[in-house]
Amino acid sequence: SRGLGDVYKRQIKESKMKYRTEFDSIGKIKVPGDKYWGASTERSNKYFNIGDFLVRPLVIHSIAIIKKAAAIVNAKNKDLDHSISKYIVRASDEVLKGKHDKHFPLKVWQTGSGTQTNMNVNEVIANRAIQLMGGKMGSKKPVHPNDHVNKSQSTNDVFPTAMHIAIALKSREKLLPSLKLLEKELHKKSKEFSKIVKVGRTHLQDATPLTLGQEFSGYHAQLKKCIFRIEAALKEIYFLAQGGTAVGSGINAPKKFDKVFCKYLNKLTRDNYKPSQNKFESLASHDPLINFSNSLKTLSLSLLKIINDIRFLASGPRSGLGELVLPANEPGSSIMPGKVNPTQSEAVTMVCVKVMGNHTGITIAGSQGQFELNVFKPLIAYNVLQSIDLISDCSKNFAKYCVKGLKANQEKIKKDLESSLMLVTALAPKIGYDRAANIAKKALKNNTSLKTEVIKAGLM
Repeated sequence: SRGLGDVYKRQIKESKMKYRTEFDSIGKIKVPGDKYWGASTERSNKYFNIGDFLVRPLVIHSIAIIKKAAAIVNAKNKDLDHSISKYIVRASDEVLKGKHDKHFPLKVWQTGSGTQTNMNVNEVIANRAIQLMGGKMGSKKPVHPNDHVNKSQSTNDVFPTAMHIAIALKSREKLLPSLKLLEKELHKKSKEFSKIVKVGRTHLQDATPLTLGQEFSGYHAQLKKCIFRIEAALKEIYFLAQGGTAVGSGINAPKKFDKVFCKYLNKLTRDNYKPSQNKFESLASHDPLINFSNSLKTLSLSLLKIINDIRFLASGPRSGLGELVLPANEPGSSIMPGKVNPTQSEAVTMVCVKVMGNHTGITIAGSQGQFELNVFKPLIAYNVLQSIDLISDCSKNFAKYCVKGLKANQEKIKKDLESSLMLVTALAPKIGYDRAANIAKKALKNNTSLKTEVIKAGLM
């Protein structure tokens, strides 16, 4: 009943909505009068109404900064009227500030080059610029979405450039700070636990001793190497496809447009982007993005190892290993009072599995470059950015709400250490491997200590 009521209300609202008529190469189409998008966006909104995932605002903003830089370069090259360039820049700035986010309604699942999204941005900027200049929206005068906003560009070089800009920005501002926070907290624990000697474990069985600090130093080093790999993979992301236009040849773009574009883009972003050395490769494949995603997958594998160790070491508190004490952030059970669960660890493990799944999708998508174009761009962009967001958030939370508050259960650690049979390893060089093995077996069988059995055998 409620669903039918909602549909009825929407139909009434739509019947009262004012429309304007826009046109493209296919013909005329009605567009909501209060929206800046045009004919191409309206058609895409109809024909690609697939799922709930919208193209991310960060991708839209990245395309907007491309439009801004291109307008500046085109005016500088005298290929675009300075007045039109100025209003394209103004409209692009408004998009960058998020003022028009509601005018970008398109889903991820569209044409594989991202043409509809590129045209969505072109149309919004063109119509907003027309409005600022006192013109009539939808007239394409004095600003045309293709001839002016998209000048010297193609979706085929704009969208991969936007992918690189968005991923570089998100990694620099969110991913790396979150990972470095977790790295810092693990390093602190390796120092805090440096004098606590405990039983080591290999094959899930007791092994020779080490300190809890040494164990955490391994986690710290593992994460530090993951950060290094991500930073290394990011270096490739700073090379852009812009200037390749449709197939990589640069048709309809001025000579050296790519270099001048990067120069002005760097002024706007305060970054260090460079033209791709081969635009054909940059349009037809996305190997740098696959490689970057792989660094996130490797990070996920490392985090799974670290997180699982920590939650298993904290298992118990009385019937498990019980060497670590987790911070009690929230009740662990709706039925068992006083229970504390490794909830932060579990959240991270789910994220890691999701990131690995995303990478599988990215890998398959990356293999689908046919001839001069890979047509899985929106999927790759969505998956990589989602992986960055998820792994950034969970790493920060795990650092703040788990690692920072971890405590060592020194009484339990000491008890397990004293009963460990693998301390006999230290005696092996003195009494021989076979005698040491025999002592360990006797201590286990007789439920005695190593010291008792060594003295009984007359070896000490």
